[in-house]
Amino acid sequence: MLLNQRQNLVSILRVCTKNGLSDQGRQVHCFLLKSGSGIDLFTSNYLIDMYSKCREPVIAHKVFDKMPERNVVSWTALMSGHVLNGDLNRSLSLFSEMVRHGVSPNEFTISTNLKACGLLNAFEKGLQIHGFCLKMGFEIMVEVGNSLVDMYSKCGGINEAERVFGSMVETSLITWNAMIAGYVHSGYGGRALDTFRMMQERPDKFTLTSLLKACSSIGMIHGGKQIHGFLMRSGFPCSSSATITGSLVDLYVKCGDLFGARKAFDQIKEKTMISWSSLILGYAQEGDFVEAMSLFRKLRELNSQTDSFVLSGIIGVFADFALLRQGKQMQALAVKLPSGLETSVSNSVVDMYLKCGLVHEAEKCFDEMRSKDVISWTVMITGFGKHGLGKKAVSVFNEMLRRNIEPDDVCYLAVLSACSHSGLIKEGEELFSKLLETPGIKPRVEHYACVVDLLGRAGRLKEGKHLIDTMPVKPNVGIWQTLLSGCRLHGDIELGKEVSKILLRIDGNNPANYVMVSNLYGQAGYWQEHGKAREIGKTKGLKKEAGMSWVEIDREVYFFHSGEDSHPLTPRIQEALREVERRMREELGYVYGLKQEMHDIDDESKEENLRAHSEKLAIGLALASGGLNQEGKTIRVFKNLRVCVDCHEFIKGLSKVMKISFVVRDAVRFHSFEDGCCSCGDYW
Repeated sequence: MLLNQRQNLVSILRVCTKNGLSDQGRQVHCFLLKSGSGIDLFTSNYLIDMYSKCREPVIAHKVFDKMPERNVVSWTALMSGHVLNGDLNRSLSLFSEMVRHGVSPNEFTISTNLKACGLLNAFEKGLQIHGFCLKMGFEIMVEVGNSLVDMYSKCGGINEAERVFGSMVETSLITWNAMIAGYVHSGYGGRALDTFRMMQERPDKFTLTSLLKACSSIGMIHGGKQIHGFLMRSGFPCSSSATITGSLVDLYVKCGDLFGARKAFDQIKEKTMISWSSLILGYAQEGDFVEAMSLFRKLRELNSQTDSFVLSGIIGVFADFALLRQGKQMQALAVKLPSGLETSVSNSVVDMYLKCGLVHEAEKCFDEMRSKDVISWTVMITGFGKHGLGKKAVSVFNEMLRRNIEPDDVCYLAVLSACSHSGLIKEGEELFSKLLETPGIKPRVEHYACVVDLLGRAGRLKEGKHLIDTMPVKPNVGIWQTLLSGCRLHGDIELGKEVSKILLRIDGNNPANYVMVSNLYGQAGYWQEHGKAREIGKTKGLKKEAGMSWVEIDREVYFFHSGEDSHPLTPRIQEALREVERRMREELGYVYGLKQEMHDIDDESKEENLRAHSEKLAIGLALASGGLNQEGKTIRVFKNLRVCVDCHEFIKGLSKVMKISFVVRDAVRFHSFEDGCCSCGDYW
């Protein structure tokens, strides 16, 4: 074959690669095979690249396997194709195979596999490739440095990313974008903004999107408005960037400024699915379901092919608020779409049923799913855990392993939490040991907190303290709160005092911590210390997050805040609560606040205060609406915070006296009350 003819064919292959024309590229390949002159190394590399980028990885591999000679370009083209097609582990195994064959990687090979490590969260493998870079001298190359920063950021190694970033002699806009995005990904919005201020390059859409996300993550609406103003003044083509328009609306939504979100949304000329979904979810999350559904219907009129992200997001909000009827409507809509129930939507549907307390329906949907990803299994495990069905959660986890689906750190957290909720100490310890041995996953402080909780349940509090002191990650507020709960449960005042000091030292402005400390002393009868802890919290001017509960009656959802007396049925609610309290006193000897707070106030004030808790108001409405004779029925109540000890005792007694079952979902788990007992075993 003449040289000019071969060059022309390679040019055609380039065009096919760029435009995804696999059929035309295959015709060129057939012509080359029929020519009888063979296919040289240079042309074979172009064929591999063409098939890989046209989503034909199997044919790309066949071309590669038949090559009598290969170079680093051949290997790299094949690896890039696997990364592009999502087969990340295959790329990494090819990298190892290439090195064994004595072929030295180039900077493109390194960058390709660092990208695979980042997407896989394969920190250890990324470290190995970094070591290879140092030996080969690749770390001085800007492209490799960018890939290292990106890889470490995605693997949770923000400190390593900073070190690479700081050591780079030369940087580009991509470098700065990678570092800023890394900070945002790791939850350091402030650092992202500081890095932007040091940046010498003109920002592009990736920079600005990351900055808007940074402002959203730390609730910095002023900074977000400045960026919005910069976009307007500079004539930046916002409407041409779906990520920027969506991030702008998302910024205002997450900062609680729905007016600003709507204003930004209305200014967008070509609205994207991202901007629509951000605003719809914003209204729904604020409880304005009428406006959320109005916008959703408008979106449906403009674009009948509602995307799965919007549907799964809306179903997710309905799940959080336990709005079963509305969630079912979205499920019915999703089934009618040409694509049917996609995995992401099915995951949200399963989650919805679980959060509404309908475990059987969730299992049915899960079993009927055509395909399941690790999120599907994690949702089911989490749901079983929240319902106190720890053994089922562990069984599902083991079934997932049998199907060769690799659990990620979130999945491990779900199954450890399930063991914690159900007191499965042995199973939890075994799973944690398995996690420690799993390559590519570094246990986070939340995983250790689950083990501390398990040890606390068993009364092994000193072991829990030792684990916190010796674990390789920095303890956070949550893990100390977990240990303090164990101290309260088992009455270990000495260790409780030690933990309380640590907790108030590192997070002295959190009102929840003073409540926990006062409860520790109150439950043990140390009323002077109990009152002192409460008084310090009051002196600091700290206020607890307002409790909110809701209940659905006759297809309408009613919301209550603690202390609220504005509901038109308040007199009937209070009357119903007083009547059931009277029966509980007569039949059970029930006394308000016996186990915990308000030791220093009179009984009448104590009753008034505790009767005004939001979950009691919701239950009071259900009793007032349906009558006190509802024997055998189930009342479902949902709360945004952890149910307090007194309300827990109250509902237990109520279930026994009234012969009614109560299902209460709080911020921690589900509580199923029946005949005076709770599924949580009084530990939550």
